Amino acid sequence: MDETRLDRRKFFKTAGLGAGATLATTALAAPAIAQAMPEVKWRVQSSFPKSLDTIYGGGVTIAETVAALTDGKFQIDLGEAGRFVPGPQALDAVQNDTVEACHTCSYYFVGKDPTFAIGTALPFGLNARMQNAWIIEGGGQKLLDDFYSNYNIVSFVAGNTGVQMGGWFRKEIKGIDDLKSVKMRIAGLGGMVMAKLGAVPQQIPGGDIYPALEKGTIDAAEWVGPYDDEKLGFYQVAPYYYYPGFWEGGPSIHLFVNKAKWEALPPAYQAALKAGAATANQTMLAKYDVKNNTAIRSLVGKGVKLRPFPRDVLEAAYGAAFDIYGEISAKNAKFKTIYEPWKKFRDESYQWFRVAEYTFDSFGFAQQAKGG
Repeated sequence: MDETRLDRRKFFKTAGLGAGATLATTALAAPAIAQAMPEVKWRVQSSFPKSLDTIYGGGVTIAETVAALTDGKFQIDLGEAGRFVPGPQALDAVQNDTVEACHTCSYYFVGKDPTFAIGTALPFGLNARMQNAWIIEGGGQKLLDDFYSNYNIVSFVAGNTGVQMGGWFRKEIKGIDDLKSVKMRIAGLGGMVMAKLGAVPQQIPGGDIYPALEKGTIDAAEWVGPYDDEKLGFYQVAPYYYYPGFWEGGPSIHLFVNKAKWEALPPAYQAALKAGAATANQTMLAKYDVKNNTAIRSLVGKGVKLRPFPRDVLEAAYGAAFDIYGEISAKNAKFKTIYEPWKKFRDESYQWFRVAEYTFDSFGFAQQAKGG
């Protein structure tokens, strides 16, 4: 065996050992890298009671997804409404780093600035698909985050209920005159619209709505839709159930995160949190579409009087809503900055959806109603 062959054999032997050594090093490095990832524990305040498993469940989905994607290193302690701080203080708690994040609706905070309404829903605004399109691909996320930066937070869309119901009324509404002086629990700018129609909006947490209706402290209340509303028992004290909830055509639920806490997360944890929010956004809507379908049949079977809002109510509300947007825009530059591109997106989406979506839906619905 000559020297050349010996050198070649020595080379391959050494190369083999080198490859083996590299594989061994890689095998050892992988768990070492995983072990190097920090343990992070966050407190997240939900604005929803645990009993409302679908909307509260969006927060659960986020926590479970984050834990699964980080091998349990990133843990979220989700608190139901009021556990860490009272509901109205959830945004302040995130802003001040009392909690790291909250799972909530932005329009709960219109008392700070009416611009907060746009992130969740404006009356006669976007349906769920349009809302997701605007935020995720239509420039809405950037506009919202520019506004939310004033409050030291970043946001992630993390749920949608689909179009909501118009609420429960103790007495029948036959026309706009029947809304005069009606005390109604309603959130966001929907309350301002109802006020222009003569109603008296009330801000009441979800858990306090039933006793207020039962005692007659309020005359009407909106919450979400059939599944949640049946659980809360509103049908027992207010027999008339109206639709649609024109103030919530496709309301987004958000995860608000303290900006510094977000920026301090490792990139892998940021990706996990984004994935958790996106999963919650997708599954919440799907769950409501299934559960509301069953619940509305159950409610009608219990004697609930299902009614559409009279045409004059809807037309008056529509005019009032856009008058309000004009009034707010004239004196609030932050609102105007988001509202104007939002309105353009809405108008163009309405035009497009009328072409195929509406034609498909309306024809199919009509045929099914005839027994087809």
